[in-house]
Amino acid sequence: MTVEETLVLVKPDGVARNLTGEILRRIEAKGYALVDIRMLQPERELLARHYAEHEGKPFYEPLLEFMQSGPVVAMRVAGERVIEGFRSLAGATDPTVAAPGTIRGDLGRDWGLRVQQNLVHGSDSPESAARELALWFG
Repeated sequence: MTVEETLVLVKPDGVARNLTGEILRRIEAKGYALVDIRMLQPERELLARHYAEHEGKPFYEPLLEFMQSGPVVAMRVAGERVIEGFRSLAGATDPTVAAPGTIRGDLGRDWGLRVQQNLVHGSDSPESAARELALWFG
């Protein structure tokens, strides 16, 4: 097998709730390697490019507003099957139904807002990972 790399984002809700360290701990405890990390306040242009496939959907604008609402921690994470593995570690997109033991299942919840605040993002395929890593890390 080849080592993959993926983009992991700790979204503004995770940063605001001081969960970045716990999320990073879980990634490292799983055996994945942290290759690069940075905290930034993402600009709309970056977010629009990142979420381009959702443009025109009802949740698009609320999602961009949420992602601009505070700092984001972007990580380049590497490991065998890390794309699939991190998405499993993150849990279901909806924290209400995310399995216990996952990041979203243990740490997330539905806040009843216009857009789901679910702590983390992980690339969903090797193609997405390559595109997203180029956007966030150059």
